[in-house]
Amino acid sequence: MKRLAPDADDARFIRRVVLIILIAGLTIALYRVGTLLILAFGSVLGAITIHAIAGRLQRHLGVPQRYAICLAMLSALAVTGFLVWLLTAQFGTQINALITETPQLLGRLAAWMSQSAVGAKIVEAVNVAYAGAQAAQDLSAFARGGADFVLNTILLIVGSMFFAMEPRRYRDGLLLLLPKDKRAAFGDAFDDLGRNLRLWLRAQIILMLLMGISIGVGLWLSGVPSAAALGLLAGISEFIPYIGPTVAMLPALGLAANAGTGPLVGAIATYAIVRIVQDMIVTPVIQSHVIAIPPAITLFAMVGIGYIFGLTGLVFAAPLLVAIFALTHSLYIRETLGENTTQID
Repeated sequence: MKRLAPDADDARFIRRVVLIILIAGLTIALYRVGTLLILAFGSVLGAITIHAIAGRLQRHLGVPQRYAICLAMLSALAVTGFLVWLLTAQFGTQINALITETPQLLGRLAAWMSQSAVGAKIVEAVNVAYAGAQAAQDLSAFARGGADFVLNTILLIVGSMFFAMEPRRYRDGLLLLLPKDKRAAFGDAFDDLGRNLRLWLRAQIILMLLMGISIGVGLWLSGVPSAAALGLLAGISEFIPYIGPTVAMLPALGLAANAGTGPLVGAIATYAIVRIVQDMIVTPVIQSHVIAIPPAITLFAMVGIGYIFGLTGLVFAAPLLVAIFALTHSLYIRETLGENTTQID
C-alpha cells in the first residue's frame, strides 16, 4: 500500500504551487527592472515619433522610406540638441539659478502662504506628501548628480533608433511568442496601440508648445524674472499632465514672490487664466481624436506609477496609461467581450 504516494489531486496542487511561485518570481523580477522596462517603453515612443516624422517626409517630399527614416532621426536629434542648447547655453544661467534657489524661493512662498490658516495647512500637506514620494527622492538625487539622467537619456535615444529602424522585426517577434490563433487579434491590438500613442504624442506636443509660449509671455508681462526659462520649463512639464505643470509653477511663484506683490499676483493670474483656457477650450479640441481617459484615473495612476518607479516612471506615466487603456480596449473589450465600442469621445 502506497499511502504517501501523490495522487492526481496532489500533482495538481503541486503544479499550482509551482505556478504561483513562478508568477511571484516574475513579478519581483519585473519590479526590479521596472526602470529599464519604462525606458524601453520610452524608446518605443521615440520610435513612433521618428516614424511620424518620416511619414510626413515621404508624403510631402517624396523621400523613400529608408532615407526618410534617416532624415527623421537626424531631425529628432536636431530638436533634442536644440532643447539641450536652450536649457544650457541660452537659459543655462537662469535655470541653474532656479535650481539652486528653488528651496529658498519655495521657502518664501511657503512663508507667504502660511500667513493664513488655510495656507499653512496646504504647506504642511505638501511637505508631508513630497517627503514620502519616491519621485521626490529621485528628484533630490537628480539634483545632486545627473550621471544617471545622462545615461538614461543616451539609452533612450539609442533604443529609439534601433526600434525605428526595424519596428516590424520587434512586432513580429512578440507575435511569434503567442499561439497562432491569437496572433491576428494581438497584431490588430499592436496597430491600435501605435495609432493611439501617435495621436497622443501629436496632441501633447501641441499642448506643450501652447503652454510654454502662453506662460512665458504672461510671466514676462507680469514682470517675473527669467520668464523665458520659466515658459520653457512650463512647456516641457506639460508632458506630465497635472503633476508636471504644478511642479513647474512652484519655482515661478517663488521667484515672483521674491520680486514683489505685483509680479506674484500677475504670475498667479497667468497660471490661472492659461490653465482654465487650456483645460476648458484648447485641450478638449486638440484631444477630441485621442483616447479618452477620465482625469481622476489619470491623476491617481500617475501618482501610483511615480510612487513605485520614481521619477522615470512619472515621466512616462501618461503615455503608459494610454497604452494600457488601448490594449484593454482592443484585447478585452473588443476581442474578449465582443463589444464594438469606440475609444474616442
